[in-house]
Amino acid sequence: MKGLFLYILFAIPAMCLAQTPAVDNLTCEYLFNPVGIDQVQPRLSWKINSAQRNTLQQAYHIRVATDASFSSSKTVWNTGKISSDSSILITYQGAPLKSATRYYWQVKIWDNHGHISAWSKTAYFETGLLSPADWTASWIVPQQDSLRKIAAPMLRKQFTLSKKIVSARAYVTAHGLYELYLNGKKVGDQELTPGWTEYKKRLQYQVYDITTMLQQGDNVVGAMIGDGWFRGTTGINQWAFWGRKLALLCQLQITYADGTVQHINSDGSWKGFKSSPVTLNGIYDGENYDARKEIPGWDSKGFNDAGWVPVDTAVYDKKMLVGVESVPVHKIQEIKPIGIFKSPKGTQIIDFGQNLTGWVRLKVSGPAGQTINIRHAEVLDKFGEFYTANLRKATATINYTLKGGGAEVHEPHFTFFGFRYIAVTGFPGEIKPENFTAVVVHSAMPVTGEFTCSDTMINKLQHNIMWGQKGNFVDIPTDCPQRDERLGWTGDAQVFSRTAAFNMQVAPFFAKWMKDVAADQYPNGGIPFVVPDNLLTNQATSAGWGDVSVIVPWTMYQVYADKRILQTQYPSMKAYVDYIVKKSGSRYIWHGGSLFGDWLFYRPGIYDFSEPNGYTSPDLIATAFYAYSSKLLSQAAGVLGNTADEKKYGDIYEHVKKAFIHNYITPTGRVFADSQTGYVLALKFGLMPDSLKAKAAAYLVDDVRSRNNHLSTGFLGTPYLCQVLSQNGHSNVAYDLLLQKTYPSWLYPVKMGATTIWERWDGIKTDSTFQDKTMNSFNHYSYGAVGDWMYQQMAGLQMDAPGYKHIIIKPEPHRKFSFVKASLESMYGQVLSSWAAKDGTMQVHVKIPPNTTADVILPETDGQEIKQDGKPVTGTAEENNTAIKVGSGEYTFSYHWVPKKEAKKTDKRMASTD
Repeated sequence: MKGLFLYILFAIPAMCLAQTPAVDNLTCEYLFNPVGIDQVQPRLSWKINSAQRNTLQQAYHIRVATDASFSSSKTVWNTGKISSDSSILITYQGAPLKSATRYYWQVKIWDNHGHISAWSKTAYFETGLLSPADWTASWIVPQQDSLRKIAAPMLRKQFTLSKKIVSARAYVTAHGLYELYLNGKKVGDQELTPGWTEYKKRLQYQVYDITTMLQQGDNVVGAMIGDGWFRGTTGINQWAFWGRKLALLCQLQITYADGTVQHINSDGSWKGFKSSPVTLNGIYDGENYDARKEIPGWDSKGFNDAGWVPVDTAVYDKKMLVGVESVPVHKIQEIKPIGIFKSPKGTQIIDFGQNLTGWVRLKVSGPAGQTINIRHAEVLDKFGEFYTANLRKATATINYTLKGGGAEVHEPHFTFFGFRYIAVTGFPGEIKPENFTAVVVHSAMPVTGEFTCSDTMINKLQHNIMWGQKGNFVDIPTDCPQRDERLGWTGDAQVFSRTAAFNMQVAPFFAKWMKDVAADQYPNGGIPFVVPDNLLTNQATSAGWGDVSVIVPWTMYQVYADKRILQTQYPSMKAYVDYIVKKSGSRYIWHGGSLFGDWLFYRPGIYDFSEPNGYTSPDLIATAFYAYSSKLLSQAAGVLGNTADEKKYGDIYEHVKKAFIHNYITPTGRVFADSQTGYVLALKFGLMPDSLKAKAAAYLVDDVRSRNNHLSTGFLGTPYLCQVLSQNGHSNVAYDLLLQKTYPSWLYPVKMGATTIWERWDGIKTDSTFQDKTMNSFNHYSYGAVGDWMYQQMAGLQMDAPGYKHIIIKPEPHRKFSFVKASLESMYGQVLSSWAAKDGTMQVHVKIPPNTTADVILPETDGQEIKQDGKPVTGTAEENNTAIKVGSGEYTFSYHWVPKKEAKKTDKRMASTD
C-alpha cells in the first residue's frame, strides 16, 4: 500500500504537468527573433503546445522589456492578464519603441481547462533605424566608368576601436547589389542584397549583428557592389533603369562596455578601386571573374591602399529607406550532379537532375590564365544537345579565369540562373562530380505544407509545383528565373498566391511585394503588368493582372488573419476598383480591359479546325474580374469596419453581376463563347444565377468530356477549374482532368520529364521538339495553381475562419487513389487531413492545433456506422456526408466506404496523343 501511495503521490503532479499547456514558436512579424524591424507597432504571435484535446486559450499575459530579466525599470509593456483567445498578430501597445534597440518578450496563457502555462522561453525583436534622422552615414559613390558593362567596384575603410565592445550592428544598403566584409570575412549569409523594390520610392536596408567580427584596435570594413537590378539590364533590354551610378550606404554602430556609442559611417574618407576580379556581372549576363585580379587582404588591416582613390559623397533621399520587410534570399540547399556526359556533338554537359534557381560552385586546379566557360540551360533538345534558344538575349554564362597555384573554389556574386544542365568548356583535366555543386537559392520562406498521395505522378506534380515556387520566389515573385525577363508579373503572382500559401510561409514575402505594387500603381489607379515596373507600357493595365492589387491582400488576410495587410493595401485596392469603375461607365462592362485574355489557353494547330480552342471573350474576362475585385473590396471594407465602402462596392458588384448576366449568360445557363474559362469564372465569381448553376456546371462538364477529359484553360481559368467542378458536385471530373496524361494537361509535362511547372502546356511537344522559342520557359509556376485544389479538395484541408481559427476537414476521395495526405503549419500549429481506403474501409485521420476548432465532414457515409478512435460516434447528416465537431487533438475516423462511379460521355473531339 505504501508503494501505491507513493506512486499516486508522484503520479498526480506528473499528470497535471502533462496537461499543462506550453507556449512556444514565438514570432514577431512572422519572424523568429528578427533584427531590423521597422514597425513601430510590431505584432507578436505564439503557438500553444498541449496534449489535452479541445484546448482553447482563454487569456494571455505578454511582457516586453529591454533586458532579458524583465526588471520593472526595463519593462516597456506589461499587459497583465488579458481575457482573449487571440494568439496571433497581437499588436504591441507599450511605450514607443526606440531605434536600434533589442526588446525581449515572453508570454504565458490560461486555457479552458483551468491550466496556466509557465512563461515561454524568451524571444526578442530588434528595431532598425525608425527615423531618417537616425542615419548619420552618407551615400558614397566609388569611381566607375559610364560604360554599360563595368567591373564591380570595391570600397574600404580602416578604423580603430579603442574600448571593449559589447555589441555592434551594421546598417547597409546600396544602389545595386552589395557584399559587405569585415576584417577579411563576408558579413551575414544573405544573397542578392538589398533585394529588388521600386527603387525610386522604396529601398530596403539590412541589419547585421557584427559584434563578434570586430576587435579592439584596428579594423577594416570593405564592400563590393554589383549592377544587380538597379543598374543592370532588366525588362525588355532596359539598361540602368533606376540609375547609372552604383553607390553604398553603410553605418556601423558600436556600443562599448561603458555605455558609449561610436559610429563608423560611409563618408568621404572611404576609398574605392574601380577594378576588381568581378570584371563583368549582370542578372541576365552572368559573371566574368578573373582570379588573377584578386587583391589579397584588401578587406583586412595592414593593406596598402595607396593606389585606391577617395570616393564621392552623394545626397539621396533617406526617407525611402525601409527595413527588410520580406524574408532574405539565402543559399537553401546543394545538389550534386547525377550525370556527366558529352552530347552527340561533343559538348561537355553536367546534369543536376532538377531544374533549379541559383548557381554552381566550382572547384578546380589548373594553370594561371586558363578560362573555364559555364553555360546554363533548362533542357536538352531531342538530339541530346544543349538548348539555350529559349533564354533569348540572356547569355547566362560564367567565365572563370584561374590564378593558378593550387585548388580554387568559386561562386558567382551578383547574379543567378535557372538551369538543370550546365555546359562546360576549358576545364583542365577530367570533370568529376566533386568539381561542380548546384547551389539552390531563393527567399528563405519556411516550408509549411506537405502533400502526398498514392499516385506517384501526382506526387511528382506536387514536387514540380514546389520547385516552381522555389525557383521564382527570389525576393519578388518572378515569372521565370532563366531568360531575359525574370520579372514580377502581377497575373502570375495573383493566380498562384493561394497555392503558395499552402506550400510556404509567404505572408511577409507578399506584404513586402504588395507595397511595391502600391508604389508602382499609376495615378489613375491602374496596375502595371510587372512590379517593380520597368516595362514602360504607357500605364497599360490588364484584367487578372491588375487584380493582384485586390486578390493577394485578401488571400493573405484569409490565410493569416492579417488585417494589417488589408489596412496597408486598402487605398491601393480601392484605387484599382475605382479605376475600373471609371473605365466601365454606367454599362458596368469593362470593354478593352483584358489585354492578355486567358493567357496561353489551349488552341490546336493554326490550321487545325477539327475542334474548338479555349478562347474566351476578353471583355467577359475583364468584366468577371471587375465583379470579383469589387466583391472582395466590399468584404475587405467590412473587415476594416468601413461600412460605407462595404455597401458601395457591394452594390457595384451587384450592378456588374446584373450586367454580366445580361450580356454573357443565356436563359439556359450557357456562357458566351461556351469556353471552359467562361463557365469557370462565372461560377467561381458568383455571377451565375442560382437557378442556372447546375446547368452551367453541366455544360462545363460536357466540354471537358467532349475533349476526352482535357482542359482548354489558360492562366486565368486554370487555377479555378477543378475547384469549380468540385464545388458544383463534379469532383470525379476534376480528378479525371488531374489524372489526364496527354496534352494539354498537368501530367503531360510530368510524363515528358519535367521537374518544374512549364509556361506552356506543350513546352516540349510529343515529338520532343519545342514550342515557340521566344517564350517557352520550363520553370513558370502559374499552372501549378492546381495545388490549391489538391490541398483543399483532394485532402479536404479547408478553412472556415481567417487564419484557420476554425477549420473544415472535408476530403473528396476518389476510387483511383488509396490515400491522400496533406498538412499545413498554420499560424496556430499543424493542421493535418488524410484519408486512406482499403478493403472497403475508409479511414480519415485529422490533427487540429490548440486554440482552434474544426468540423470534420466525412464523405459518402450513407448511414454507415462511424467510429472515432475505435469507438462509435454520431454526427450530423449532411446529404450523404456526416459532420462531426471536434476541438484540438488528433482523431481517426473509420467506416465502410463504397466509391461511387460516374458515367462518362464518349464523344472524343480531342483525340488522345498518348
